Amino acid sequence: MKKILLLQKWAKPILVMLIGVIPIIVLSGCSTASQSNSINADTSGIFNHFFIYPFSILIKFFANVFHGNYGLSIVLLTFIIRLAIMPLMMNQTKKQMDMKEKMALLQPELTALKEKYKNDASADGKKQEQVEMMQLYQKHQFNPLNIGCLPMLLQWPITLAFYYAIRRTPEIAAHDFLWFSLGTTDMILPLIAAAVYYVQFRVSQSVSAQYQQNQNNQMAFIGLLSPVMMGVFSFQMPAALPLYWAVGGIFIIVQMIILNKMYTKPNVAGKNLPTGVEDL
Repeated sequence: MKKILLLQKWAKPILVMLIGVIPIIVLSGCSTASQSNSINADTSGIFNHFFIYPFSILIKFFANVFHGNYGLSIVLLTFIIRLAIMPLMMNQTKKQMDMKEKMALLQPELTALKEKYKNDASADGKKQEQVEMMQLYQKHQFNPLNIGCLPMLLQWPITLAFYYAIRRTPEIAAHDFLWFSLGTTDMILPLIAAAVYYVQFRVSQSVSAQYQQNQNNQMAFIGLLSPVMMGVFSFQMPAALPLYWAVGGIFIIVQMIILNKMYTKPNVAGKNLPTGVEDL
């Protein structure tokens, strides 16, 4: 029981950190050689041939449609990719809303359970409290480890392939978009990308099911770490990449707000929820 409760406590923060931070570390740690090699039909490797190269072709195709505007091509493809992934995110959001509803029903009983054992510091008392807590979870079919991270994991190969396609399509570097050159670093875009990442984190926390009050400090740390890392790495990369991250982040923010409104049920959004649940 104790191990399960420890997993419950730490699974969400750890997985959020892995999902938010590891891709940035992976991207920033790419070798100079792999970044400078352009992609083409003869490039070896399954991931190169079936993932990166098709995205490079699409970038060039839409750029030609927009009369050589590679910035618009990146923006459009980012939206297309996010729309393609959206069914996965819809399923994830629905599961989170279901968990949120179950937590609203479960919270009064959890509060009563903690009140029951608040003065019992014995080992047997703590063990019995854990047993009864797990019984409550089973009664309400509530799984605290079912946090719905699979859609985020499934989208990694797609977003990574698009990232490398941008890096390894040399035509992009020779073009400008808005006020910046796509092939050189920019001083403003990294700040925009970092700000978007932070807003995205805050929105995700406000619309997702949060069950452990003692995770607030952990999640706040993660919420600051990811945007800071994004901004730092963006200052070292061609402007096409923070453009891609910023546009994708804005799409995700809007998507989360819309999906939250779609799947939030009236009895969960009402004023009669236990204290703290209405702020989830």
